Amino acid sequence: MPVGRYEVPIGEPDVKKTGSDLTILTIGATLYRAMQAAKTLEEKHGISCEIIDARSIVPFNFEKVIASVAKTHKILLASDACERGSALQTFAAKVTQFAFDELDAPPTVVGARNWITPPDEVEDAFFPFPADLIDAVHQHLIPLAGYTPARPGDVAELMRRSAEGI
Repeated sequence: MPVGRYEVPIGEPDVKKTGSDLTILTIGATLYRAMQAAKTLEEKHGISCEIIDARSIVPFNFEKVIASVAKTHKILLASDACERGSALQTFAAKVTQFAFDELDAPPTVVGARNWITPPDEVEDAFFPFPADLIDAVHQHLIPLAGYTPARPGDVAELMRRSAEGI
């Protein structure tokens, strides 16, 4: 945290870590879990992640995100908000619209489960944690050699959840 007075420009995302293989865009406290996931991806799988903290939702300047996607060609978006109908879904749609020709895979959104927030004893089943981000990378963006997902989240599982409304 900077000492003294400072201002954070509203609408301007901040690159927290540079990388070359995968862009991770976060909203809120998921930034810290994304940093942990990026460390694991780099140490165990040799994947360099560029991490961007959105810092605000509206307004939002996409220039840094699109520049990052032009470099990495893949993006994972993460937040503690429920995935369905979230700002991340809007961001993913805009990234697709603005950088379609740069993407090697569809943007992947990882958010909280689509149900009521549970008590803290089971929050690890609800909010995305570093393992969930790594699972999403493996199942949707970059297959990781020798990796076994902690939780199912492949396309068939996501379609099942959608059909059941969960």
